[in-house]
Parts: sequence; structure tokens; C-alpha cells
Amino acid sequence: MERKFFLLIFSLMGLEIFAQTPNYPVNWTLENCIEYAKQNNISINSLRLSKNSAEQDLLQAKEAKYPSLNGTVSQGLVALNGGNGLQVNSAQSQNIGASSSMTLYHAGYIKNNEVSKNLLLQMADLSVQEAQNNITLSITQAFLSILMTQENIISLEGVLKTTQTQLKQGDQFYKAGNISKLNYLQIQAQVAQDEYNLVSAQNTLRTNIVNLKQILQLPTGYNFQITPPDSVIVDDQLKSLQEVQNLAQNQRPEVKYGELNVENSNTNLKMAKASVQPTLNLTGNISTNYSYGNGNYFNQLGNNFYMPIGLSLGIPIYNNRIYKTQIEKSKIAIEQANLDLLNTKTILNQQIEQSYISLQNSLSQYDSASKQMDLNKQSYDIMNAQMKIGSIDYVQLQQQRLLYIQSIQNYLQAKYTAVLNKQIYEFYAGNPINLK
Repeated sequence: MERKFFLLIFSLMGLEIFAQTPNYPVNWTLENCIEYAKQNNISINSLRLSKNSAEQDLLQAKEAKYPSLNGTVSQGLVALNGGNGLQVNSAQSQNIGASSSMTLYHAGYIKNNEVSKNLLLQMADLSVQEAQNNITLSITQAFLSILMTQENIISLEGVLKTTQTQLKQGDQFYKAGNISKLNYLQIQAQVAQDEYNLVSAQNTLRTNIVNLKQILQLPTGYNFQITPPDSVIVDDQLKSLQEVQNLAQNQRPEVKYGELNVENSNTNLKMAKASVQPTLNLTGNISTNYSYGNGNYFNQLGNNFYMPIGLSLGIPIYNNRIYKTQIEKSKIAIEQANLDLLNTKTILNQQIEQSYISLQNSLSQYDSASKQMDLNKQSYDIMNAQMKIGSIDYVQLQQQRLLYIQSIQNYLQAKYTAVLNKQIYEFYAGNPINLK
């Protein structure tokens, strides 16, 4: 019976967990991967909770300018001597009251506190945006690594197919006595090497897929496969460095965060200065009571009605330098916030400049690698044809084959490096990641 009960509980828990499972995209395109991570990443959702907490602080700060209201009801017991000893009669006295207070003047502290909480809410939202930007670049790099490896596999499969054809021809030549056993063994070794290269690339692909899967924080048992774009094109159209830097300085969340931090530090200084100013409060309360033996209950409540209203003025005189220290530390915080903002802007400009140089370099390498691969492919095809008729030896063919394989690797590396650098550079300018 107990076993069935626990199985039922586990079943219900499983249904609950299943119900909370995120909705996965039908196709894991780069754009879908990025959008999924923005909505489901644990760190980003944690920052969203911090933003929600900051929003509650703002709501509380807004209410501070309104009066507070508290009610009280108290019940007492009166001990009476009834002649035959002490007797206790319950509910012999009752007091009902309400009190309220409101700050009339505090040197703008309440208003500035609301301003500060609003700034902190905006900063919390910018923290979410910055985290989304960071994970966007991580996903883009991991996604392009998968695409590069997939394209490399296709190229290596073509090379292997060619060497397998050479092995068949070499087998015929060897049996006919046209090539030596050494050359025949060398052809077999090259086939084995090409098979090894292909397997190694396939292993790299699995590793890259797992890497992206872990960035997306998908379950271990989930069969994750990306959907590649129809084509990946290298675009050599560049915005100027100054234009991208200006765009980034005006819209990047880390810069806006620093600017708001400076503004909030100045607001905190105003609040610290308000602490040494007088505080004027309006206070009031309403109360009435009932006592046993003094007449009718409702008549007593009406006759004992009491409603004092008054003003209270608080004047700071000496506080062991607490407020003075707060003011001085607030001034230091302003200087630190300005330095942090300057550092953020400087680092951002440096990152953009490095991205610009990297993009220019990768575009140049792509052009060279593309020409190199095309020429080596033509040479390899010619030598392969000449090998079939025996006009060149095997060593010459293998030398050209190695050059061709290396040119493929160089081309793919240059191509996807250029695509990645272009996406990063455009992302600094405020353009979304898009391989289309």
C-alpha cells in the first residue's frame, strides 16, 4: 500500500516537472537559440528576480509620501472583591484607537529616495540586457563552430572518397605490377589517415554540439540538433570605426548602467545631506475606551472619545559623526561612479577597435584562403587525373593532396572567423545577430 502511495506521489511530481518544462523551438536556428536562452537562462532569470525586487522597493518608496495608519484594540480584566473573596470578571475594560503620521518636511529625502529607487530599477533592467548580450555572443560563437565543423566534415568526406578511388586504382596497378608495394602501402596509409581525419572532425562536431547544448542549459538526455541556415556568406561591407563606437556609446547597456550609477550616486548625496536637516512630522490619533460599572457601553465610547493632533520637529544636534561620514562617503561614491563610467567607455571603445581590426584581418585572410583553396583544388584535380595515366608518381600526388587539405582547413577557419567577427562588430553597432 505504501509503495503504491509513493509511486503515485512520484508520478504526480513527474507530471508537475513535465508541465514546467520549457517549450523548445521546433527548429534550433541561431535566432531561436538566442531567444530561448534569453527567456530560460538561469542567471538571466535570477537577474530578473533582482529587477522585480527593485520594483517592489520603488513601490514602497512611492508610498512613503502618504500618511501611515495603524489601528489598536485592547481588552483588559478587572479584579473585583465580591465579599466572598476575590473574583475575576473578564472583559471589564476596552480601548479602541487609531494613529497616523505623515512627514511634512525632510529636505527632499522622500522624493530623492523615490528617484534613487527608480534609478536602481532601471539599472537592474540594464543588468538583464547586458547578460542577454553576453550570452548572445557566446551562443553565436558556439553555433558558428558547429557550422564550420559540419562544412569541414563534408570536405573531408570528399577527400576520403577521392583517396578511396585512388586505392581501388592502386590495387589494380599493384596487381598488374605497375606500382611498387611501397606505393600501394602508402595509398592505404593515406586512406587510413583520411578516415582518421573524418572521425576526428565528427568527434569535434559532437563536442561542439554539447558545448552549445550546455550554454543553452538543456537536459542531458535531450537530443539537440541545430538547424543550419541555407548559406553562410561573408559580407565585407563595414561601418566606420568611429560610427560604431558612437552608436555603442549611446545605446550599450553597460554604458547606460554607468550613467545611471553616477546619477544615483548624486541622488544618494542629496539624501545623506537631508539627514542633517530638521524633520517635520504631522501626527494624530483617535481613541476611546469603556470601563465596567461606569455606564452604558456605547455612551462610554462616545463620551471618552479622544483625538489629539500635533506636529513634531526633529533636529539633529550630535550623532557621533554618523551623518557627516555618510555625506563624505557619498561624495567618494560619486567620484568612483564617474571613474567606473569612464573605464566602461574606454574598455568598450577598445573592444570595438579590436573587433574592427580582427574583422579587417579575417576578411583579408578569407580572400587569400579562398584563392589558395581554389588553386590547390585545381592542381589536385589535374595531378589526380595524371596519376590515373601514370604520368606522375605517387609522391607528387600526395604532396599536392596535403596542400589541398590544408587549404580547406585555412579556408573554413578564415570564413567562419570573418563571419563571427562581422556579427560581433555589427552587434556593437546595435544590429541583431542574423546569419540570413
